[in-house]
Amino acid sequence: MAKDVLCEVNSCKFWAAGNNCGASRIYVVSNRGKQASHSEETDCKTFESKI
Repeated sequence: MAKDVLCEVNSCKFWAAGNNCGASRIYVVSNRGKQASHSEETDCKTFESKI
């Protein structure tokens, strides 16, 4: 498992210093059914707005 997860979405409540993700778990899904071929075809479901 990855030790460091980077994130540039500063509107997410899990966004931490150094563009790190501070969530205890990460949930990523394909937005094209069950298979994705490129990162653009995926979404981070861990995202929660800071607002």
